[in-house]
Amino acid sequence: VQLQASGGGSVQAGGSLRLSCVASGRTRGMGWFRRGPGKEREFVAAINWSGGITRYADSVKGRFTISGDNDKKLVYLQMNSLKPDDTAVYYCAAHLRLWVLIKSDEYDYWGQGTLVTVSS
Repeated sequence: VQLQASGGGSVQAGGSLRLSCVASGRTRGMGWFRRGPGKEREFVAAINWSGGITRYADSVKGRFTISGDNDKKLVYLQMNSLKPDDTAVYYCAAHLRLWVLIKSDEYDYWGQGTLVTVSS
């Protein structure tokens, strides 16, 4: 399965962006991770297609929403009330397991990343 992420860009603090990721095949679940400047990669949000269960990092709860459609092989990350700390390269990932996964090493496939820059 190949993943292609898009939608990154530059925005001022308080603004919004929507990231998209399209998969070349069906998966059991997808997620978004990010790596900020000088930081390690961290979990952002995940969704499992069995029941649409979602999980979020505490830092983005209430601001970010993950959604998508496995039939269309698409996942989105709607990001509102963006903060400078959200500046990072965002990666979509996918897996073939049954659960909602938040650990990067449990994901089977990774996209190339899309840069989000939030200015103050």
